[in-house]
Amino acid sequence: MFPFSFEWIWDAGHLVFHGGLWYALNIIGLGMTYCVVKAVIDASKGKGDHGHH
Repeated sequence: MFPFSFEWIWDAGHLVFHGGLWYALNIIGLGMTYCVVKAVIDASKGKGDHGHH
């Protein structure tokens, strides 16, 4: 069942499930975006180069 299907009914169960789903996906997406941006900034400043041991 998809939201664009004619049989779809927006009841409380669907609202709670999709609300939680999109909340979790947003948290994961924001965390990954933060990590990528921080990695790019650190790499451009040269903080990632510690040399070889």
